[in-house]
Amino acid sequence: MSNIKEIKEEIVDEFAMFDDWMQRYEYMIELGKSLPLIDEQYKNEDHIIKGCQSKVWVHADMKDGLVVFTADSDAIITKGIIAILIRVFSNQAPNTILETDTDFIDEIGLKEHLSPTRANGLVSMIKQIKMYALAYQTKVN
Repeated sequence: MSNIKEIKEEIVDEFAMFDDWMQRYEYMIELGKSLPLIDEQYKNEDHIIKGCQSKVWVHADMKDGLVVFTADSDAIITKGIIAILIRVFSNQAPNTILETDTDFIDEIGLKEHLSPTRANGLVSMIKQIKMYALAYQTKVN
């Protein structure tokens, strides 16, 4: 299992390989296809991310002290965005998730290449992931 810092660096390196944003969007779409899909039973209002233009569902489970995320979206770019976040934050301890900054998002230039509504959605996704981590941290302590 990679640590969260290594995963963030991998993502920054991967995005640096592409010359333009069309290629990066295509890569994000590919990442979305590899997303650990959420169980259909969690595709409901309780798991939907508020503040996203498209529908995004996120579910978290605690396994062996680590938070494991699954997700899905009805939009291909958004699915790629949540796939990146899940790659970074899934299979990490709750306190690690809470302490981790999202500087890699700025490093790959993602936020500045999203529409304002998608950028808001990104912030909402991160907030929800941190909320799950906080809830599990509270249960552990």
